[in-house]
Amino acid sequence: MPILAPVGTEPVLPVNPANSRPVTDDQRTAAIRKAANDLESAFLAEMLKSAGFGKSRESYGGGAGEDQFSSLLVRAQAEQMTLAGGIGLAESLFNALMEAENGTSGPTGID
Repeated sequence: MPILAPVGTEPVLPVNPANSRPVTDDQRTAAIRKAANDLESAFLAEMLKSAGFGKSRESYGGGAGEDQFSSLLVRAQAEQMTLAGGIGLAESLFNALMEAENGTSGPTGID
């Protein structure tokens, strides 16, 4: 379900298939916030992997099972970091997406 309309077109409200009514502003805002949080979680998960989190230990490791599920653990840790406030990326993304959605320019006034 695209949230932003192509440049030069009027935005069209997506239809909610459950009740065939347009999506409300609150639902749209919640969807944008969720997308921003998901992107920050994915970013943090990649940074945690790059930092070595989720790698098997040399001794007394969990073997193949630990290797299989370590990415899930890292992803869950990244999601919890985002819920706890994260690094501020989700808030920046949310603000940028809301500005794009509303057709307003950024704080500098530069488009």
